Amino acid sequence: MYTIALIPGDGIGKEVVPAAARVLEATGLPLHFVELEAGWETFQRTGNALPPETVEALRGCHSALFGAVSSPSHRVHGYSSPIVALRKILDLYANLRPLISAPLSSAPLSSAPLSSAPVPGSRTGVDMLVVRENTECLYVKQERLEDGGDRAIAERVITRRASERIARMGFALAQKRQKAKVEGKTGLVTVVHKANVLSLTDGLFREAALAVAGEFPGVAVEEQLVDSMAYRMILEPQRYDVVVAPNLYGDILSDAGAALVGGLGLVPSANVGDSFVLVEPVHGSAPDIAGQGVANPIATIRAAGLLLAHLGENGTAQRIEHAVQSVLADGPRTKDLGGSAGTEDVTREVIRRFRDLEI
Repeated sequence: MYTIALIPGDGIGKEVVPAAARVLEATGLPLHFVELEAGWETFQRTGNALPPETVEALRGCHSALFGAVSSPSHRVHGYSSPIVALRKILDLYANLRPLISAPLSSAPLSSAPLSSAPVPGSRTGVDMLVVRENTECLYVKQERLEDGGDRAIAERVITRRASERIARMGFALAQKRQKAKVEGKTGLVTVVHKANVLSLTDGLFREAALAVAGEFPGVAVEEQLVDSMAYRMILEPQRYDVVVAPNLYGDILSDAGAALVGGLGLVPSANVGDSFVLVEPVHGSAPDIAGQGVANPIATIRAAGLLLAHLGENGTAQRIEHAVQSVLADGPRTKDLGGSAGTEDVTREVIRRFRDLEI
């Protein structure tokens, strides 16, 4: 029996997490769900975005499925992001974001109003995994005001230990993926940094990651400055395999990469530690469409597949991904992908195709 925490959070998280839970239930695996609270609405109601009861309950679970958080853009005394806190508390030091081409074209399946945003397409041949360090960098949130509030300073923390372990996970995943073939080696790790400017912090990250490369002689390694990486990722995303980056760079690059494979509504994320995994969609809480039943559940359903894979249920995880790919190819699709279907329509169809699929 797997005990899985469900933390919907805010906005459309309350719609897409139940949808993904239904897909998990359809697998027939022995699952027990525990519903927990966290997020901005929880903070507004209780004064705590991450209640101690939630943290304690998570320690008795095998994994967790998180929705989204509506974090305020301005400073609110006493509030901090619950997802950032959970990464630290549970030592979920690696954030894994797969960017995989979806069978989409820019042409919508149904007519959309002229005022609607452009329908995203998907670059073919993209199969990239961003491995993002998840516990430090600027996300340690060590900020202060000086000069009477006219000078704001944020401290950036990079440690050798964190840099080595995220690099080690990246190289191990490249070795397992067996994707790229470079100069007689199988697998390619691209180490992203800005050591030409931040010679101490990014310099330490670079040094530590390249030292770990020596432990994996069968995997090719290269390095890219983060600005150059953004440029080349747009021009030739197909050439990349595993991208290892500090927290902030990995966050930005993986969101940008989502635009290459169909948009944020399709991309999942896994926060991984040595003994626990918390998965989530990359997208936010989308308050503008919350409660309307039109949110795209695909990213969260894919996140549920990542959860199962990390629990060792690889065959079932692959069936979920195949069902998702089939629905993306044929429809129904939600409005963000040019269709007119709702959350329920897409969820029901993924479940139907999962049950019909034999691999």
